[in-house]
Amino acid sequence: MTKDQKNEVIEVLKGKFSQYNNFYVTDTESLSVAQVGKLRRACFSKEVEMKVAKNTLIKKALESLDGEKYAGLYDSLHKVTALMFSENPKDPALIISSFRKESNGEKPVLKAAFINGDIYTGDNSLKALTQIKTKNELIGEVIGLLQSPAKRVLAALLNHVENGPTAKAETEAAVATEAPVVEEAKPTLTVEASAAEAAPEETTPPANEEASSDEPKAE
Repeated sequence: MTKDQKNEVIEVLKGKFSQYNNFYVTDTESLSVAQVGKLRRACFSKEVEMKVAKNTLIKKALESLDGEKYAGLYDSLHKVTALMFSENPKDPALIISSFRKESNGEKPVLKAAFINGDIYTGDNSLKALTQIKTKNELIGEVIGLLQSPAKRVLAALLNHVENGPTAKAETEAAVATEAPVVEEAKPTLTVEASAAEAAPEETTPPANEEASSDEPKAE
């Protein structure tokens, strides 16, 4: 490989390291050509980019970007190295686990992983990486927690709306059965007033009748 070709590879790797916040450093040594092809297809189906490169070129690309930031990865750059770049932090781990299970092997081996600024080293980190929460999963859990109280309140309100008329009717029926009927108060008349209303009204005789009597008139 010429110097220009090496520089070209370094630039391509720098672009990928800058583009992705998540990448895995794996060991694909001893995998057959057919197995490597199968692994590539598995990565493609999950939108994971897989690139095989020399360890020295990978290290130069990382150092040119931020030597201190990626320092924890340098010890993992040995033997054959295949890089897996992914937007989803756990997809490469799931691919590796599934590939091993199907092939009944131990390859590829996880040498290291860079996940959103955190570095995981060693193959024993693989299981933990398959269980890592993605951003969308975390958001979904938070939304679920926030919605739980709201759902309970909504359920209570719906229950009140559905059962409210029935409960109200039952309450009104119970009140109508047990409570005494109160008629509208009417004005009370005294005995004297009643008698006065019942007796005929007295009339005053006209003046000429008062002058009339049984005595004879004087002639």
